[in-house]
Formats: sequence, structure tokens, C-alpha cells
Amino acid sequence: MVTAVPSPWNSANAVTIARIAVVPFFAWALLADGGHTVTWRLVATGLFVLAAATDRVDGYLARKYNLVTDLGKLLDPIADKLLIGAALVLLSALGDLPWWVTIVILARELGITLMRFAVLKYTVMPASRGGKLKTVLQSVAISIFLLPLDHLPSWISVIGWIVMVAALVVTVVTGVEYAFQGWRLRRDALRAARTSGQD
Repeated sequence: MVTAVPSPWNSANAVTIARIAVVPFFAWALLADGGHTVTWRLVATGLFVLAAATDRVDGYLARKYNLVTDLGKLLDPIADKLLIGAALVLLSALGDLPWWVTIVILARELGITLMRFAVLKYTVMPASRGGKLKTVLQSVAISIFLLPLDHLPSWISVIGWIVMVAALVVTVVTGVEYAFQGWRLRRDALRAARTSGQD
């Protein structure tokens, strides 16, 4: 019995694409009126949380209805990186988050994204459990930093930093794991190609 291959244009991937489409609206809301008004910071936080939550939705749809595709495996982490990257850069530009935090996270994300494309001719690398945990921690930390913290109790900012440090640790660790996985995939593919060439 041949299993039908799901179309890449399915509901799960549509949710992922919608997450990408929300990014410019989120950025506009965060920068509105100078980026530090309570109303617009709450709007930006709401848009970010909504977009981040769709990461669970598209994964649920893909697994429940057998809609897992190579396009989805590729788009899902890219959508996450666009949303989180925009938030980090804008928070740093507004002076709400040190640039070194943004640079560490984005350097890892950019490096892994480039590696994904480099090994694309061999296979599509899906997000691992560690990668998903990293995204959750980053999303929670960023959601807290997006809040109008100047108008909230100081302990909320402390919690935000605790979660952000945890996110940084997982970000670096999983980055090393992905790099090793990518190197191993390329090595195995080249070895298989040499072996088949000798047959």
C-alpha cells in the first residue's frame, strides 16, 4: 500500500506562512510612538505571543493529519527565526536588551540556517526537541522584555532575565549539536557518494 504524499500547500504550512506574515505588523506596533508607550508595547506583545503560539498549532496539524512535508520542515524554523530575530533586533535598538544578547542568539540562528541550506541537497534537518525548547525559552523571555517593564514590578524583569539566560545556554548548546549533526550528514553523504562511485 502506497502512502499518499501530503501536498506542501496544506493547512499546517499555511499557519507557518501566516506566522511569517505577522512579523512586519509586530515590528510596526513595537516601534509605534517611539517604542515605549504602554498601549503599543502591549499590542506588540500580544502579536508576538499570538505568532509564537502558532508554532504549536502548525506542528499539531502536521502530526495529527499527516501533513509533514519538507517545505514545512524548512519553513517552520525560518518563521521562528524571523519572528524572534525581529524582536531581538528591535528590543536592542530601543535600548531594552543588550546588543550582545541579540548578537549571540542571531549568530547561532544565522549559522544554523546557512548550514541547513548547505545540507539541503542531502536532507532536510527538522527542528530537534532541544531546538524546540530553545525556541520556547526565547519566546517566553522576549515576551517578558516586550512588556512595558518600566510600568511593572521589578521582579517581572528579574524573571525575564532568568529565562533569557536559560535561553542563551540552550541556544548555544543546541547550536553546537546542530553543527555536529550537519557535519555528520555531509560526511556520510560524501562517503556514500564515493562508495557508489566505486561500484
